[in-house]
Amino acid sequence: MNDERKKVFVMMSGGVDSSVAAFLLREQGIYDVIGAFIKGYNVDGCQDREAEDARRVAEHLGIPFYVIDLEEEYKQFVVEYLVNGYRNGITPNPDVMCNKEIKFGVFLQKALALGADYVATGHYVKILNFKFEILNEHAHTVYALQQGVDTNKDQSYFLWTLTQEQLRHCLFPIGAYEKPKIREIAAAAGLPTAQKKDSQGICFLGKISLREFLEQYLPKQRGDIVTGDGIKVGEHDGAWFYTIGQRHGLHVGGGPAYFVVKKDVVNNIVTVSHDDRLLEQAHADVGLGELNFMGAYAIARPKSLSVMVRIRYRQPLFAAMLIADGDVYRLQFNEPQRFVAAGQSAVFYDADGVVIGGGVMV
Repeated sequence: MNDERKKVFVMMSGGVDSSVAAFLLREQGIYDVIGAFIKGYNVDGCQDREAEDARRVAEHLGIPFYVIDLEEEYKQFVVEYLVNGYRNGITPNPDVMCNKEIKFGVFLQKALALGADYVATGHYVKILNFKFEILNEHAHTVYALQQGVDTNKDQSYFLWTLTQEQLRHCLFPIGAYEKPKIREIAAAAGLPTAQKKDSQGICFLGKISLREFLEQYLPKQRGDIVTGDGIKVGEHDGAWFYTIGQRHGLHVGGGPAYFVVKKDVVNNIVTVSHDDRLLEQAHADVGLGELNFMGAYAIARPKSLSVMVRIRYRQPLFAAMLIADGDVYRLQFNEPQRFVAAGQSAVFYDADGVVIGGGVMV
């Protein structure tokens, strides 16, 4: 290896995106590229196949390849977080937590300890850095994320928790490409994953449904499904198995589809309605916790700021005001929002698609 080159560990998942990320970095000729597969917790065994695909790509590229065992950390930071979230009646986001605690948490620290300068992934997102000057102080280099060029694949929503120290060590090589181009690059390079289908759903579950997984940890408890005026229309096996906005799996027959508009895990009651307008939050006002800011806002937090917000992956951006009351922040949307679920992420953007920060809706 050339000691003058920066060393980068590429998190290779076995998919085409991370495969092309490793290829693009190798082709630049300025990095010592090392492939790494993170062994996390996996239910149906598909992880072994993914690891083998990643190894085959690394062999094709002629780069070193390692499997990093983070199964126990994954159970602690992602699996327990997911189960406890549903147990407490919120809708957690395991992908956000995996990025925060595993990929850019434990793995990044292990990579740095092994001499890495950077870690890289196949996320569809762009990283920005610029100077931010504070009066009478030296300029700070600050980092932010921007939506990927392919807005249909953009994954900035899942990366809002990343700190300035983490971003300083991150590379996202495919953020400037659209998915069809990634497939084209993979095919031209002869990568074994060029035609591999994209994975869907929660990664560690494989083909196991979330409900099936949760039933291993949360007991079934018979309870009532009621309408907003208290009329019983069915029964369920536990309020914690449901999420706000859910319409499938309710087993309440007849008429238009019902939506879950409220769940009460203390009293084990699920409230439903035919009218999805009841999913709108009163006054379009949403509280936030666990705030993280990027770019200049990581140095100087805003007091009040006009932002564009995404409250679910692949949803449109909605205009809102981010308002601070001391250390507590809330979002005031220009229009009432549907499907607001406590525990999910709200991510704030400026007009250019640059991530200002994010928080957890409460």
